[in-house]
Amino acid sequence: MRIGILKETQKGEKRVSISPRITKQLIDKGFELIVEKDAGTYSSYKNSDYREAGARVEKRGVVFKDSEVLIKINPFDEEDLKLVDKGQVLISQLFHKSNPQLIKSIAEKGASCFSMDAMPRISRAQDMDVLSSQSNLAGYKSVILGAYEMTKILPLMMTAAGTIKPARVLIYGVGVAGLQAIATARRLGALVKATDIRIETKEQVESLGAKFIMVEGAVGESENGYAKEASEDYVQRQKEAVNKSLFKADLVITTAGIPGRKSPVLITEEQVLQMKNGAVIIDLAAAQGGNCEISKLNKTVMRNGVKVIGTSIAPESVSTNASELYAKNMFNFIMHLTEDTKFKWDLEEQITNETLIVHNGIIRN
Repeated sequence: MRIGILKETQKGEKRVSISPRITKQLIDKGFELIVEKDAGTYSSYKNSDYREAGARVEKRGVVFKDSEVLIKINPFDEEDLKLVDKGQVLISQLFHKSNPQLIKSIAEKGASCFSMDAMPRISRAQDMDVLSSQSNLAGYKSVILGAYEMTKILPLMMTAAGTIKPARVLIYGVGVAGLQAIATARRLGALVKATDIRIETKEQVESLGAKFIMVEGAVGESENGYAKEASEDYVQRQKEAVNKSLFKADLVITTAGIPGRKSPVLITEEQVLQMKNGAVIIDLAAAQGGNCEISKLNKTVMRNGVKVIGTSIAPESVSTNASELYAKNMFNFIMHLTEDTKFKWDLEEQITNETLIVHNGIIRN
């Protein structure tokens, strides 16, 4: 099987889907790899690193022409699809529920496609779950970014001139990104509080040394392992319970998202106007509309002395680590789907069934 590794073309993207180390592991398993020239440059991987691992390094057109399987991180776009042939297999994050036209276009090409973001939340799939691996890094990086943007330091500091009080950090959403943000902020010495619609996250928050803000009527996870969409009544009660901490916070990090849907608004413009002067909000859900009403993706919005930074769960700024983790997820996924370097096409198996969106031109999910 010939696998093509494409260079990411989305603005601001610095990651690559397969690292040189994973390239060698795939080749050792009997696969052939063709890597687009300079695909790993922004992750500090040179073309020579891929050649030394045993891969061919070619121009973009050659990768499309000679590969049976094409791998990316971000969704294939119109320019990509012009080069896709019937029978090829595409693997990337497709966000198929919110990109129906893309899925239709892939089907019209007669190709097949797997969507990495459709990975089921089951124990067998944990080592293939790109959303979790990337979210972990995003949670860490959000605190580092917030610390850089603040005009205060995070830890308690005692000096001859007096004592500096620790900063107050508030985390919305206690998934993978939220938990890592809590752990990082605590390691840096901040006072941390967190809130989540899922009551079972209380123990996880407290185990990291943070305080959980209880909201009456909190519920459990949905069947797919993500938080359920909150009712308007719950959202109102959450605002009331969290407002006291929000208005005192120096740094707020929001991480709440629902796959395939717009992110819930957790902080309104009215609430922002009541926050303390100099506070910073890092909105990791900005790519899906944002948890803060006024956030804009890849932009900084100033409102009444509060700095709102809209970013995404994709940690491009730590692209070397992010690429290595994504590549390992991809390696595990490819090994799961294949036997003797050929696809098994076991459509009854849960992981294959849920991630295979189009099969030979027929839309399945």
